[in-house]
Order: sequence, then C-alpha cells, then structure tokens
Amino acid sequence: MLRHVLSALTAAAFCAALGAPAAAKAKSITVFAAASMKSALDDINAAFLKATGTKVTASYAASSALARQLEQGAPADVFASADFEWMDYSAGKKTIRDDTRVNLLGNRLVLIAPKDSRIEQVAIAQGTDLAKLIADGRIATGEVNSVPVGKYAKSALEKLGLWASVQSKFAMADNVRAALALVARGEAVLGIVYETDAKVEKGVKIVGAFPADSHPAIVYPVAATANAKPEAAAYLAFLRSGIAKAVFEQYGFTFLVRPTS
Repeated sequence: MLRHVLSALTAAAFCAALGAPAAAKAKSITVFAAASMKSALDDINAAFLKATGTKVTASYAASSALARQLEQGAPADVFASADFEWMDYSAGKKTIRDDTRVNLLGNRLVLIAPKDSRIEQVAIAQGTDLAKLIADGRIATGEVNSVPVGKYAKSALEKLGLWASVQSKFAMADNVRAALALVARGEAVLGIVYETDAKVEKGVKIVGAFPADSHPAIVYPVAATANAKPEAAAYLAFLRSGIAKAVFEQYGFTFLVRPTS
C-alpha cells in the first residue's frame, strides 16, 4: 500500500518543496519515538529515505525512557512522545526545541485478549467486572506510573471505578509493545493497549474500547531536539506531509494537523 501512497508524490517533488536537491549527499538523523509508533514510522522512514536520501535510525521505547535518555545526553535529532507529560518534561530539561513542537497524532485505548480467548465483547463502563474476567490471570499494560499507555489505563480504570478491583492483577511492561506481546503469547488474560498496536498483532483481538472521556486525550507531540541536525527540519515537515498522513491513518492513528504537502 505504501508504494501506492508514494506514487502520489514523487521524491523529486518533495525535495523541491523543501528546497533541497534530490541528489543531495547521503545524510542521516536519529529519531527517538514511542514504541507504539514503530510499524507506521518504519514505513514513513523508508519513504523519507526514498524522497530525500536521508537515512533515519529510529530508537523505539517508552516515552519515559526516551525522555530520560535525552536528559542524560543521548544523541537524537527528533523526539516523538505518546503523551504530553514526557514532552513537557523534555521541554523543562531544555532537551527539545519548543518552537518545533507539534501535536501530530491521536490514538484510542482498547482492551485486548489472546486471539483464541473465549472472551468476546466487553462493554467497558462503570460496574464492568474486569476482575471476574481476569480470574486468576493477569492484565497487561505499560508501567502505570511512567509509561504513557499504563498511565492512560490507570486513569481510565480510576475514572470508571474499576482500579481497586484489578490493580493487584496487573503485569506491567516496559512499553506498550511488550505488553502486547504478553497477551499475544497468552501470558496475560487481557491487555490494555492502543488500538494501533492491537491492529498490527495477529495474536490478539480487540474485545472492548475505553470511553474517550475516561482518560486524558491520547496525543503524540513531536519536536526537534536541542542539538538536532539541520535535516531534522525536513523530517518534521515530512511527518506532516500527505504521504505520512496516509501511512499513519493506514495504521489507525488520527492525524491531527493539516498536511503541509
């Protein structure tokens, strides 16, 4: 599908829009991105290389871990977080350039089960007995005090009055993809992840969706780092392009900005 998307905008046209020659000398940048962005961003990074000749090396992890790595001096050119808090943290530590920051994407929080689970549809609301569904098993998500997906999960469960009944049953992972894997392998009865992650893992199924008003809006801000190479500006522009919009939407993200090209 990506090739069909790329056919709508050639590499030469994009380079011209950026004012950069298509035959520029090979360059590279490093991107720190939330783990949930991996599938979509891998495709987009390949498209960016084709369009500009600039290679993107991506490091995927929990936004909390990436923000702390930036604070410790890890070299990166772009930071993409899965929530406001860790981007705000980076702004406070002056490891990003606030003037480049943009709220790029949205996502949804869902309940998943292994593909062969007997659990089907779960109406998530006040009074839903998740503890009964989990029984003696576990429910997987990110670490609830630091990893964005875990924080969203805890917030939703508290808002719905369900947290007290299930908090002892959590298997907390370092990032959302690790939580997804626990469910896919059958090591957790249920999981709370982003909809986009559930859609790329064949070993799980979505059995419920959390009400949007049960947790803070899931928003992905992106920004250039304080020591970003000049090529980071072109990359951020590409993330806002029609090519990137099509890829992100293919994977289930909500594109929050008007495409720049």
